[in-house]
Amino acid sequence: MKLRNMKKWLVTAAAAFTFMAAQGAAEASTVDKVQYGESIWELANKYGVPVTEIKKVNNKKNDMLYIGENLTIPTSPLTPYEKDLLARLVNAEAKGESYAGKVAVATVVLNRVESKDFPNTIKGVIYQISNGHYAFTPVQNGAINQPASAEAKRAVNEAIAMKGLGNGSLFFYNPKTAKSHWIASRTVTTVIGNHVFAK
Repeated sequence: MKLRNMKKWLVTAAAAFTFMAAQGAAEASTVDKVQYGESIWELANKYGVPVTEIKKVNNKKNDMLYIGENLTIPTSPLTPYEKDLLARLVNAEAKGESYAGKVAVATVVLNRVESKDFPNTIKGVIYQISNGHYAFTPVQNGAINQPASAEAKRAVNEAIAMKGLGNGSLFFYNPKTAKSHWIASRTVTTVIGNHVFAK
């Protein structure tokens, strides 16, 4: 009797494990059917996944897509919470700036996460306090708590898609309002709108 129960339990456990494994696989990636005119870049932006990861998963030799092709999209490296937090920062820091300016602000945060000189999480970078000062003004004044715009969310996805392909900006500032002389000594990588980006 005990042996029969043990076999029944093992069969049930194996079935549960198989189901959980299948669930995990479903959460680890998704499949998108290619529409007319779509590119790997557009799909990377849509899902907030580095374009290099889509290429790696699909083992493509070029960026050519075929209409109706099922393309495997890996999971985004950022959680929904991290994406929303980053989008809220972008919304507050780059309000009134161009879309490219918003993407560049998001890229600075992603670059900091990868840098050994900053915390290694989105939340850690955004809420960092150094020498008694907040890294980002919207955290100090509470503007980060406002919902992100659709454009800010798109900008975050594009910054993730471009991850590792930028020019390494770690800072940005408005030269008209910046009070730190130190920031002006950093190497300028680009200027977009009212923001100077540097490393």
